[in-house]
Amino acid sequence: MPDGTLAWLGATALSQAMRGNAWLYPIVEIVHILGFAVLVGSVVLFDLRVLGFARTLPVAALARHLLRWALASLLLVAPAGLLLFSAHPEELAGNPVFRLKLALIAAAGLNALAFHAFPYRGVGNWERALPAPKAARLHALLSILLWVGVISCGRLLAYV
Repeated sequence: MPDGTLAWLGATALSQAMRGNAWLYPIVEIVHILGFAVLVGSVVLFDLRVLGFARTLPVAALARHLLRWALASLLLVAPAGLLLFSAHPEELAGNPVFRLKLALIAAAGLNALAFHAFPYRGVGNWERALPAPKAARLHALLSILLWVGVISCGRLLAYV
């Protein structure tokens, strides 16, 4: 970020409210955690299906159901995360665990885009009777690992 931007953000009324109100930060953090639970829970359940669990569930139908929840949860996670960041922007921007968390989120998003752009396009050929192609299973496994990393980084922020 440009010099001064983080300091400016930390001096805003919103940032001061996030730091100064005894209830605001914890409430926003709870919203962030609940949103992540829905997001990661939906994604992991879908990934487990791609990995071969619950083969009686059609992949495309499960995607339509679960991925809606994952996308909707972003409406909670993103604004809540920005509010949490606004409370301590300079400290968080300098924290390597926070930067790793952001990199893992970006990698998870790119992995999801690649999954949907490539192996998922042929889902009609493998969603019921056949196992998912190796590329789809690799994307699913990587997705789970990336999201576990994101959650781990989020928890470690309190200690690093």
